[in-house]
Amino acid sequence: MASESSWDPARLPSQSGKTMVVTGGNAGIGYFVSEQLAAAGAHVVLASRSRERADAAAASIRRRVAAAQVDFVHLDLSSLGTVREAAEKLRKLDRIDALINNAGGTSGNKQRAVTEDGLESVVGANAFGPFVLTALVFPALRDGARVVNLGSMATRLVKPDIQNLQLEHGKYNFFKAYAYSKHAMHAFSLELHRRLTAAGSGVESLLAHPGFAVDGLSARRPGINDQSAGRRFVDVLQGVMAHGKDRGAWPVVRAAIDPAAHSGEFYGPRRSVAGGPAVVEPIASSADPAFGAEFWRQAEVATGVTFSV
Repeated sequence: MASESSWDPARLPSQSGKTMVVTGGNAGIGYFVSEQLAAAGAHVVLASRSRERADAAAASIRRRVAAAQVDFVHLDLSSLGTVREAAEKLRKLDRIDALINNAGGTSGNKQRAVTEDGLESVVGANAFGPFVLTALVFPALRDGARVVNLGSMATRLVKPDIQNLQLEHGKYNFFKAYAYSKHAMHAFSLELHRRLTAAGSGVESLLAHPGFAVDGLSARRPGINDQSAGRRFVDVLQGVMAHGKDRGAWPVVRAAIDPAAHSGEFYGPRRSVAGGPAVVEPIASSADPAFGAEFWRQAEVATGVTFSV
């Protein structure tokens, strides 16, 4: 287990020569993960839906990191065809040292909707999409590379039902769908760790969550996290129980690059909602090996993609 006292988010170890892929790296937590990794010397690939927003994020990073290496790959996790196209491009990179599955929708419809592939929209984009991307990019991950999946505190508020993961039965609720998608990401990350360990692979799988991270408490980045004065004031009022998205990125960055971190670990804010990055415990239900194995089976059936490590 990594030493808590030895890690300083403001003094990251050099990542020069390494390549990190950040899904959804153009906004929110993903933006600050990308900025912090670029500042440490990494070549950062922003994998996101919008070229325009990715270009704005890259420009913002370059304004703060003069020698930043930032590139873009188009990725829409709600479209498995687009995921396949993105994976094909990513496999052509000289190296991939970390795949950070950060992207995920946090808003949606009151009624159940499906993706173009017939998957429930939230679970499809937030869990099945990253599963497929990881499976297809996996052959390009070099020995010692890390897959970092983004979890959420929402898993502590909603009990999962693995047999109704896509909410096909019962009354639909968006927040439940979101929580299910994050239970699935917990399960995926920990099941991937178990399978990598069993296979003797040099690739590692870690999990991270940002705590309660809001834009109004974040370092300002014009064009990235612009807010009205009223919205920022409301966010500031939550300061006793929240922190900025720049700090919410800390556990993700630590999981991705701390030399003392290990596969299977889960990083989050020390005080659950805020604080420095530390090893935390996942919710027992989504950490259950049976849950992980069943998610893996369902993901392969739902997407038609077999993932062998």
